Amino acid sequence: MADRPRPTDPDELERAARDKTATVERQIKALDEMLASGLRRPRLTFESLLIPPAAAEFDPGPLGAGQPEPQWSEFAPARPAWPGRLFRAGRHRRDVTKARTWFEAARAEHGRQEAERQRAIVVAKAQHDREVTEQRAEAARHNARVAGQQAAFAGRDAGAVEWFAAQVLEASPYPDVFPREHTVAYRPENRDVVIEFELPPKRIVPPVRLFRYVRTRDAVEPLARPENEIKQRYRTLICAVALRTLHEIFTATPADVVEAVVFNGRVSSVDRATGKPFRPHLVSVCAERAAFGELILAAVDPVACLTHLNAIVSPDPFGLEAVQPLTAFDQRRSAGAGQDLLSLRPAEFEHLLRRLFEAMGAQAWTTIPAREGTVGAVVTSKNVFFGGACLVQAERREGLVGLDAVHALTGAMSDHNASTGVLITTSWFGRASEEYARRNRITLIDGAELTQAIKEHLGMDVVPGASPPQPGAS
Repeated sequence: MADRPRPTDPDELERAARDKTATVERQIKALDEMLASGLRRPRLTFESLLIPPAAAEFDPGPLGAGQPEPQWSEFAPARPAWPGRLFRAGRHRRDVTKARTWFEAARAEHGRQEAERQRAIVVAKAQHDREVTEQRAEAARHNARVAGQQAAFAGRDAGAVEWFAAQVLEASPYPDVFPREHTVAYRPENRDVVIEFELPPKRIVPPVRLFRYVRTRDAVEPLARPENEIKQRYRTLICAVALRTLHEIFTATPADVVEAVVFNGRVSSVDRATGKPFRPHLVSVCAERAAFGELILAAVDPVACLTHLNAIVSPDPFGLEAVQPLTAFDQRRSAGAGQDLLSLRPAEFEHLLRRLFEAMGAQAWTTIPAREGTVGAVVTSKNVFFGGACLVQAERREGLVGLDAVHALTGAMSDHNASTGVLITTSWFGRASEEYARRNRITLIDGAELTQAIKEHLGMDVVPGASPPQPGAS
């Protein structure tokens, strides 16, 4: 006969109910403080994106402490007492000889261990120095990219402004359950930033208000949160996210670069009628810097504040009733996503390709000299599609990449002892180039394939160069 389950301790159930209720209260508090927590964050700057140089000081750790050298006093036998010294002299001499042998062996072993420790310190120091050199080189490259973006940002370069705005949004901390998706476009002629922001789903609001222990049923039961409260909290939350995002962009950018910010918030869901995914916009607002600067955000009601800013908010966000955005998002102009590849500066194009190859499994990327308008690098990897050591060349063109470019890559592969090659272009290759590449261990990636690879591995939409002419086109 099976044992009957023992009744649960009522005190344990009461504690469990309190713990579950406390978890829900923490979730609600985080939602309630969504705007306030964003206001407390220090503004992001280009300087804060810099990586400090790695510390050069070497710490040998346990290797730094050697064992003390053996002392004769630790091995020497005790001299016999005077009354028996004459009779035990021979035995004492034998004991001394034996102890001397042990002492010398201990000294030799100590010397061997000490020499091994010193060699280990030299090896560890060399490894430390290599790591510091690599870290400093990487920091220098990163900081140079940041400095380049900063200079371009000051000149209102669209790509640089979009890149920095994306950094601002990525640095903003949200609860783990929040989606972290956004795209950014900058219009220099308007000095405005347009943001397409993924809002949290409506399940973000806990449907339970509290948990309580019901003694008569010996169980912990949830007390549901009223539906009207859930709907109101969700509306307040998406409005708070919109205001927080506007605040973060305005505080991180100067007026001569960004005069206005457009926020379009949408949510991913499934259409119950069709079963297909859809992403309705729930809030859209365009805020001018001057008007936004007059707000005391720490004291506003988010819904009322967006109404004051003439925002468009869904009449029923919880029901996913869509609104038409004030400014349609231009998919061809987004920060690192939707970027026109032909508009990138050479350093930006190389950085994008390096990120792509690293996402595909590249273990090392070494830039090599290349002719103007071309990116060259030696890439090593064990698991990307080309494998081993590979020479990569990339050209941004609007027209056909001819056979001469493939021939040039073959010669460069020989110069750099590369077993394979990859030739990338933003346009397209001719048939002769494709046939030659197949015979010479070269992979060709045209604009369409490059766009697909960037989307697959980096999650970014980019605009390549021109497409090849269609047969019969004039």
